[in-house]
Amino acid sequence: MLTEFGRVLLFILVGAVFVALGLVTAWLLRPSRPYPSKNATYECGETPVGDTRIRFNIRFYVIALIFVIFDVEVVFLFPWALVYGALGWFAFVEMLVFLAILLAGYAYVWRNGDLDWDRPAPRVPRYERGFGVRETPLTEEELVV
Repeated sequence: MLTEFGRVLLFILVGAVFVALGLVTAWLLRPSRPYPSKNATYECGETPVGDTRIRFNIRFYVIALIFVIFDVEVVFLFPWALVYGALGWFAFVEMLVFLAILLAGYAYVWRNGDLDWDRPAPRVPRYERGFGVRETPLTEEELVV
């Protein structure tokens, strides 16, 4: 007789077998007629230019992570809205504290410029012998910004 964990393991194994059988069957039955334009990278109707393995700007990842963080935080508002009537003022004050922390994080991200798409390049100070650390003077392009 199977225990509860044995039933779960059996369920996982049967699911894995079904997935494996489906993949093997599709691999055996599929037609294989590759040609250059079929193997080319598809970029939403645009003609592919250059190599597909390019370096993306880190801003894509930073903004995506910030979105995920704040999106997950907002998901916590839905369960609160369901039990708000039963908990009363305690739930209201607790949610105000939660929103204050969330807004503080949002203000921190905004103040650091992480939400700006075009961030100016950092000006790195350099060390000059006899003078110490000096920052380079601003160029005309940096002044016009």
